[in-house]
Amino acid sequence: MDFQKLMETRRSVRKYAPAQIRREDLEEMIRAALEAPSWKNTETGRYHCILSRGLIDRVRTECLPPANCAKAENAALVVATYVKDKAGFQIDGTPDNELGNGWGCYDLGLQNENFLLKATELGYATLVMGIRDAGKIREILSIPEDEIIVSVLAVGKAGDDPKRPKRKELEEVAKFYE
Repeated sequence: MDFQKLMETRRSVRKYAPAQIRREDLEEMIRAALEAPSWKNTETGRYHCILSRGLIDRVRTECLPPANCAKAENAALVVATYVKDKAGFQIDGTPDNELGNGWGCYDLGLQNENFLLKATELGYATLVMGIRDAGKIREILSIPEDEIIVSVLAVGKAGDDPKRPKRKELEEVAKFYE
């Protein structure tokens, strides 16, 4: 698929059709994510992929608020994290600039965009959910304390077809200095 079309096709889907997500497809999405640039090539993003229906339902019902729980029904879940105190830090642990761990979150966002675009290319729909109970997710999945839980990604076959929302005009978001 043409890259411009791929970007314009990707949607945040809030209803999924019952379908099994193949592990091999999630692996392709993660490999695409790893192609994203990262601070000093630290690649601190991590993906905890939940494919078991029982565990998916447990995380959905115990870790997501009711609205997100309903939106992620029938989808596989991927918990996106990053290793703290690595991206944006010197070897001795001092931050490189005032953003500190903000770079880990930034890098994970770059990775997640690649993940989402690859999912779209493979025929899957996605939804990024930032409202979640990180402590409960950490407990259920035994996620290490040195990983910051950022979001839960729903991945599945679309159960609806959301329309492309109007995007801001270039003049609203860009300023050119010539």
